[in-house]
Amino acid sequence: MKIAGHTLGTPNHTVPDAIRLFARAGLDAAEVIYQDDYISGLPLGDTAAAAEAARVADSEGVPIIGLTPYTTAINATDERARVAAVDEFKSALDIAHTVGATRIRVYSGAWQPGQTGHAAHWAQLVRSLQELAGPAADAGVILCAENHFGTMTQTARDTAKLVRAVNAASVRVLYDQANLTFTHDEDVDDAFAVQGDLIGHVHVKDLIFKDPNAPFVASETARVHASERAVISRVVGDGALDWPRALRRLKDVGYDDVLTLEYEYRWHPQDLDAPEIGFRRGAEHLRSLLAQIDYDVTIENSEALS
Repeated sequence: MKIAGHTLGTPNHTVPDAIRLFARAGLDAAEVIYQDDYISGLPLGDTAAAAEAARVADSEGVPIIGLTPYTTAINATDERARVAAVDEFKSALDIAHTVGATRIRVYSGAWQPGQTGHAAHWAQLVRSLQELAGPAADAGVILCAENHFGTMTQTARDTAKLVRAVNAASVRVLYDQANLTFTHDEDVDDAFAVQGDLIGHVHVKDLIFKDPNAPFVASETARVHASERAVISRVVGDGALDWPRALRRLKDVGYDDVLTLEYEYRWHPQDLDAPEIGFRRGAEHLRSLLAQIDYDVTIENSEALS
């Protein structure tokens, strides 16, 4: 599998400088935020910035494999807002073509517990992704609906339900076990039971609980504010996530693609090592786990044949 760095982890670097940092940290690829007014993101519709990022990625041997927009209104019942959000995703498809990205992270609309009108918002969400599925397929891009709080797909079950409702090969699941864990939703086995056959991309991060019994609270979609957090972010391998099991389950379902280190330094720098150190350590840990899994599979296959 390839291991990518995410520019969420490089808030003080331009995108070209983030790509250079990923190269120094020994990463294979980059996933880049697509958002205005973020130093380590590509501005909306800025083809010149995208072309420069692609040039640096090529020279460093660190291809840009994905974009991460922060668009949330694709489930809006206000039709103008929904269409504007769909158009923003279409601009992300154009930028993906410029940089060579093959996947785009999708927030499945904005949604909070207790909100009313679920059926109407869900219908708009499915409609938007069906409208985007064709252009995405034409662009050679997979739209990846993330297991993410503050959206209509916080759980693995709802994420799978959405992908099946859209019913297009260009719309898949973005598996994020850390998100499922700190929201107290599915564990690894339960997540794979409902969405394992639909995974098109993976985000990897780690954490420990300050209070494992505290209910999950988040007042917005992009992040959990300090006053709401019941977890502490950690470099992958230093936390409580069962990544050996998750990676083995990915192997079992035939996923052999990109693992993006979603290093949350933009939101929680106080918890984490400096980016170059944290990315390097996280990648080394993942590679060690993957090597062990490959060894275990070889032994299992040998024993099965004997």
